[in-house]
Amino acid sequence: MSSATIEAPAVAAARASASHAHRRINLALFAIGVATFAMLFSTQALLPDIAAAYGVHADIASWTVSAATLGLAAAVLPLSTLSERFGRREVMTASVGVAVALALLMPLAPNLGTLIALRGLQGAAIAGIPASAVAYLSEELPKRATVGAVGLFIAGNSVGGMSGRVLTGWVAEGFGWRAALGALAAMALAAAFAYRLLLPAPRHFAPASIRPRVALRVVGSHLGQPLLLRLYLIGLLLMAAFSAVYTVIGFRLVEEPFGLSAGLVGSVFVIYLVGTGSSSVTGPMVDRLGRRGALYAAIVTVVAGLLLSLVDNLAVVLAALVLITGGFFFGHAVASGSVSRAASHGRAQASALYQVAYYLGASLGGTAGSVIFRHAAWGGLVVFALVALAATAAITLYATARAHAVRRRALTTAA
Repeated sequence: MSSATIEAPAVAAARASASHAHRRINLALFAIGVATFAMLFSTQALLPDIAAAYGVHADIASWTVSAATLGLAAAVLPLSTLSERFGRREVMTASVGVAVALALLMPLAPNLGTLIALRGLQGAAIAGIPASAVAYLSEELPKRATVGAVGLFIAGNSVGGMSGRVLTGWVAEGFGWRAALGALAAMALAAAFAYRLLLPAPRHFAPASIRPRVALRVVGSHLGQPLLLRLYLIGLLLMAAFSAVYTVIGFRLVEEPFGLSAGLVGSVFVIYLVGTGSSSVTGPMVDRLGRRGALYAAIVTVVAGLLLSLVDNLAVVLAALVLITGGFFFGHAVASGSVSRAASHGRAQASALYQVAYYLGASLGGTAGSVIFRHAAWGGLVVFALVALAATAAITLYATARAHAVRRRALTTAA
């Protein structure tokens, strides 16, 4: 029997084992993505109920969302640094455990201030997940599979965002917003258990120093890269527009001429499934259009949705949300996946800086969007989101012009 004949089954078995491990990784990160977004935006569909319960305006109630995203933005860099020393899986496990424990306490919050404080702490706990997840995928999967896997993780985010909002909307209609938060905590707990059972032990992780001077040097090197800075700004601006829309949409839909109930408003978030589809096809679309081409497609799609959303017709508004959601999640998957490829070292910190920008954008969009809606209605909010998208397009156009200039110089030198 030849050595080639002996090797063939061994090679096939190794490939099958690697494929099985990759599937487990993708499913595990999908599950923790579900838990992450379900908890992070757990109060978003409940904002009209919370505002009514405490007798406050939309911009005050929106702090139950903004506190969580600000907490995440503040803690993501320190926790990503800890993941460089103690491991991605360990940090993600601790983060999701603490976040679920806080979720179980929220239905017992005696007042709005306590609820906002718990949400801030929960956001800080969740911060250990996004950057560590992307770094884990970058280390454990082949490079060609990374963008697609990041897209699937983000698809889990969209499923969590959708299912959490739909669940809380219907439970709140029947049993109140506190019961809705309890039901969401139970769902997040189940997703967290699935993640921990599925995720394989890392094979390629190498502990690094967590000395502050070393960490600051790594962060400084990332901030000194123009490409990474552009990607961070793109993430911030895209999320600012998206967060403004989804923080305020519930208030718009419960008002005339729509007059939807809490359950029906929650059901609108089924549209998040569009984000699941658009982010999961990121890899093939980037292969076809290139990264900048994919970003242009995302921007145009969101802008079309924003303009369409100005029509006071429920079917038209729902179609607009489909465009906004699909375009946003696609653009976000392209930008975040590009960060992990652009960073040659300190991937957790590089991803963490993207998350800082991204969730600062969420806080900016949620708070500013609520204030603008209070004073300038939905039209003012659309203008705010369009300005953010115009800035995103300008950054991408600059990158395109720069790339063309570099290519021309290379051709001139070669000639």
